[in-house]
Amino acid sequence: MSYLMIRFKCHGPVMCKVAGSLFKAHTLKNTFGINEQFKISRASSQLSSEKANSYNYIIVGAGSAGCVLANRLTEDPHSTVLLLEAGPKDTLLGSTRLMWKIHMPAALTYNLCDEKYNWYYHTTPQRHMDSRVMYWPRGRVWGGSSSLNAMVYIRGHAEDYNRWSREGALGWDYEHCLPYFKKAQTHELGPDQYRGGNGPLHVSRGKTNHPLHQAFLEAAQQAGYPFTDDMNGYQQEGFGWMDMTIHQGQRWSTASAYLRPAISRPNFSVAEKTLVTKILFQGTKCIGIEYVKNGQRKKVFANKEVILSGGAINSPQLLMLSGIGNADDLKKLGIPVVCHLPGVGQNLQDHLEVYVQQKCTKPITLYSAQKPLNMVRIGLEWLWKFTGEGATAHLESGGFIRSEPGVPHPDIQFHFLPSQVIDHGRVASTMEAYQVHVGPMRSTSVGWLKLKSSDPNDHPIIEPNYLSTERDIWEFRQCVKLTREIFAQKAFEKFRGPEIQPGNHVQSDKEIDAFIRQKADSAYHPSCTCKMGQPSDSTAVVDPQTKVIGVENLRVVDASIMPSVVTGNLNAPTIMMAEKAADIIKGLPSLQEKNVPVYKPKTLETQR
Repeated sequence: MSYLMIRFKCHGPVMCKVAGSLFKAHTLKNTFGINEQFKISRASSQLSSEKANSYNYIIVGAGSAGCVLANRLTEDPHSTVLLLEAGPKDTLLGSTRLMWKIHMPAALTYNLCDEKYNWYYHTTPQRHMDSRVMYWPRGRVWGGSSSLNAMVYIRGHAEDYNRWSREGALGWDYEHCLPYFKKAQTHELGPDQYRGGNGPLHVSRGKTNHPLHQAFLEAAQQAGYPFTDDMNGYQQEGFGWMDMTIHQGQRWSTASAYLRPAISRPNFSVAEKTLVTKILFQGTKCIGIEYVKNGQRKKVFANKEVILSGGAINSPQLLMLSGIGNADDLKKLGIPVVCHLPGVGQNLQDHLEVYVQQKCTKPITLYSAQKPLNMVRIGLEWLWKFTGEGATAHLESGGFIRSEPGVPHPDIQFHFLPSQVIDHGRVASTMEAYQVHVGPMRSTSVGWLKLKSSDPNDHPIIEPNYLSTERDIWEFRQCVKLTREIFAQKAFEKFRGPEIQPGNHVQSDKEIDAFIRQKADSAYHPSCTCKMGQPSDSTAVVDPQTKVIGVENLRVVDASIMPSVVTGNLNAPTIMMAEKAADIIKGLPSLQEKNVPVYKPKTLETQR
């Protein structure tokens, strides 16, 4: 079995097929002459190899969706599953504790700055943002971006999913999605009509009770916004305490929640540091994948389905490399066309955000915690007990509001942090300060990605097309103005120093627009590049069953299949989508919860 450079387990049904083919070869050997014996022996050997090197399902990408699918599909002991991940494991010597850069919540910026666990993508120069090249970190490790993200658990608004259904993703409305959010989740506050209580994904609230978080929530209410006790439940609109994928002081990625509990199952195989380079087809029927590991190119076969879960960049990239995409673009690169599907890589959507920063007059921010001796103390406490300032990502409060009267549900999101972040955390904080990350949720700017070449190692060309509409520019002005209004409330009086960013010199619309062009950055939510929709929609890539349109035995399940970006962070919705897709793949009827109440503003005549 030296041709398999991945962990391989023999399974009963597979070995029965191998034994059967060998028995047939032995019978034929006694019937035909020596030349025929040789030919049949060789053919039989090739057939046996292919059968042994075959699984029911191959999942490409051990990220937020792939880990969920691998766990759920291997619940059936008769289904064999191979999960392939381009990056390494998220453990060191089998220990999550030793891999503290991933599993210590407060250490999250380390991997945003490190290519070891990160694809480290960059966009094209953004023509509406002073030609800036934007940095896009994406997870390349067990757990994918759930091993790199800020651990904020936000589901989005119920109307996001109802909109999906109207956009062609039938069966993906709120009443069909809510049960899968609940199925995935164990919330530390216990189950209710909106929260789950028995799922693999542990969700918790912050424990620091930091005075700046308290001040932020008080200031928001002083500005006239409601307090919401669960922005993932009945009422998203307002400000409150955020849910986080942190469990007992550790990051609770999908690798921890779904992959590790399933890894000992005899029908499950997983390989890391394995780059999938191509999907294999017989005509338009998907039969397996080609991969590179340790510099060697190999093939592995799926007798049921291949499922792409590489995320909003890697999944469309792999489709295009394999001949599925815009035929004209593929021909220019010399890639044989399997299926002309022009929507692949189109419809790229992301959340852009900006940091509004204020100097703090009291030494209570995280500035002192970032000094070397204090970092050692915090790290040792976490390593010893999984407690202390290392046991949280500190993004413990936030909120959602509407940008103006007439907007039916929130379109601006806030994350509050009692610290200062500079250049994605790649530059150390310079002073006692606090900030809010704020940005529009449903931008009208839409981009695309395309192959740079036919080389799988080349990153694709990423064009998010940020701030290309007047509406987006106006919404960002509102973000700055509304944040300043909250920071000016009485609750911040005893903490408020001079504004650092944008700065008091930035007041006019023209000055605010220039600040946004210079300082806004990705919130790391790329999505929608393999849009789900009806087969009659020429821009759709997968149908509502997650099957790639125009080919057989191939699915995509990850954030790329969102028809449009949701109102909030993407990790929770991606996990939900994988839970729902697992039932679809298993042939089970969808879960459904009808008539669950959702908050609506009493009037749309006012902004708050």
